[in-house]
Amino acid sequence: MFSHVTLGTQDLERAGKFYDGLLGPIGLQRQDSEPDGGPDAACWGHPGTSLSVFYAHIPFDGKPATVGNGCMVAFSAPSPEAVDAAYQAGLNAGGRDEGPPGPRPHYGEGYYGAYLRDPDGNKVHVVFRGDVSD
Repeated sequence: MFSHVTLGTQDLERAGKFYDGLLGPIGLQRQDSEPDGGPDAACWGHPGTSLSVFYAHIPFDGKPATVGNGCMVAFSAPSPEAVDAAYQAGLNAGGRDEGPPGPRPHYGEGYYGAYLRDPDGNKVHVVFRGDVSD
């Protein structure tokens, strides 16, 4: 359904450290970013693929990156343990807690997730969906 997701940042190095920590435990890795005429960006994708699925970038219009009220990006994790590891790595890399890892049965049986704010204030969610199959 989606090609990719982007979030704005004021500091690519800081965002890179945060998302390297957050996304590594769920199987995404940093990929080289070729200049394409767009803003400077850091990007992540699945190992062995050339398509990046997530980008942190300096806003194209040159204005400060801002947080969208009601916006959140949710990353799928392969296990509850990966959610725990991603959450802790995100905190260690400058993220802020918005809801610690744990079951969220009101979203579905087997739903396990954690919420953080990245260093720019964007809300992110890491979730294992034991209630659905691939």
